[in-house]
Amino acid sequence: MNKTVPGLAEAVAGIADGAVVMIGGFGGSGAPIELIHALIDRYVRTGSPGRLTVVNNNAGNGHVGLAAMIEVGMVAKLICSFPRSADPTVFTEKYLAGDIELELVPQGTLAERIRAGGAGIPAFYTPTSYGTELANGKPVAEFEGRPYVQERWLKADVALVKAHIADTRGNLTYNKAARNFNPLMCMAARETIVQVSRIVPPGGIDPEHVVTPGIFVTSVVEVAAPQQEEVLNRAGAIYPEAALS
Repeated sequence: MNKTVPGLAEAVAGIADGAVVMIGGFGGSGAPIELIHALIDRYVRTGSPGRLTVVNNNAGNGHVGLAAMIEVGMVAKLICSFPRSADPTVFTEKYLAGDIELELVPQGTLAERIRAGGAGIPAFYTPTSYGTELANGKPVAEFEGRPYVQERWLKADVALVKAHIADTRGNLTYNKAARNFNPLMCMAARETIVQVSRIVPPGGIDPEHVVTPGIFVTSVVEVAAPQQEEVLNRAGAIYPEAALS
């Protein structure tokens, strides 16, 4: 089955209002900037998709990528570990104004909640957050004399992912640290949309090097020279300038 799509706009065309969207990346590493910007373009043009719940490691930086999604008003709720990052101005202003909801999740717990969603495990226990406000209202159980907090799985309607190489059947490899949350999110989403630097024919990837099997991937679009969040921010980039001027 050929899972390639011809362009970014076509790749994100099916994302609906109110969707839960997982976005890969650890800061700028592995962040699918072009897919995010294509989704923003659709929102600016049509007003959809809005009221999104976004699951990401952080709250975005500067005025590009996830921060740009928040700035144009697409995101109703953010589930993340680090809302205070290098330049979180956009999220901070929206949050203080009451325009966006935040669910704060410790980083290891976030990764495990996503993994559990992909593995079909509805809940698990962790000692992290016990005795803090983050544990309020959650079931607590004792194991071997230590209290553990119950955490629920995280699943999504859509995952937006950046990988390195894909074959036309959706098998993926990643570039070093860009792997981060991306493979977990592929498994935890009903649909997974992936941007890659290069698409090769079936057999073009050594099976031993496949990290995400194609069964977890819905569509793949080639972006030969992907942008990097940190480079854009150093240049003072704002996306989309027309919508924010």
